[in-house]
Amino acid sequence: MNVPILSDEIAKGNSPDVLFWVGCAGSFDQRAQSITKAFVSILNKVGINYAILGSEEMCTGDPVRRAGNEFMFQMMAYQNINLLNQYHVKKIVTACPHCFNTLKNEYPDLGGSYDVVHHSSFLQDLIDQGKIIIKEGGSFKGKKITYHDSCYLGRSNGIYEAPRKVIEALDAELVEMKRCKSNGLCCGAGGSQMFKEEEAGNTRINWARTEEAVASSAEVIAAACPFCNTMLTDGIKVKEKENEIKVLDIAELIAQSI
Repeated sequence: MNVPILSDEIAKGNSPDVLFWVGCAGSFDQRAQSITKAFVSILNKVGINYAILGSEEMCTGDPVRRAGNEFMFQMMAYQNINLLNQYHVKKIVTACPHCFNTLKNEYPDLGGSYDVVHHSSFLQDLIDQGKIIIKEGGSFKGKKITYHDSCYLGRSNGIYEAPRKVIEALDAELVEMKRCKSNGLCCGAGGSQMFKEEEAGNTRINWARTEEAVASSAEVIAAACPFCNTMLTDGIKVKEKENEIKVLDIAELIAQSI
């Protein structure tokens, strides 16, 4: 896809304006790779001067910190911070709220202070600036879309409107779930729950959240987090609604509409 690598760009004497932090899910998970590709296609189309770390990028350490391994987290964080500071990185954009929260709120305590932006806010800015132009009669015009609030994006960082404005730019009908925004229900993957067996209960939390999404009568469930995407996709499969309801990241919605 002709994605520039930061080390190569610096070797050429270039200084990219933005570092795109891909994250573990966006790098290795097959479904999340589609989100990464969609976002990169937008960056390329709009002409953003960006680069990625490539093989030099490590996990931010969010999952191990949530699981209780503070020592491992600090090892990973210091390695990332040393690299970012070495490259004099100023601005970072990421499509993962987990990476976003860790880089923005937790790295400064360890000596890594950067202007960190989530891709929903980044896309909204590009739309507001007229750099992203949605084609007439786009793929999602008039379709009912519901948006699932990621905990790390919403409650942890107060970002509720940016992803919704991105959806509204598609000329789609935004339908809210019963529990949304600050009252939204977690998909069940946060806090390192993605990687462990759940405790005993009556149902899985992602199934309960999927039921709320289905009840909204939406044709598309929009997410802005690869973890949420995985959990909601699983819920849709359990409901056997794959042919009726699609789970898509907001970057995929935009990429299919420009």
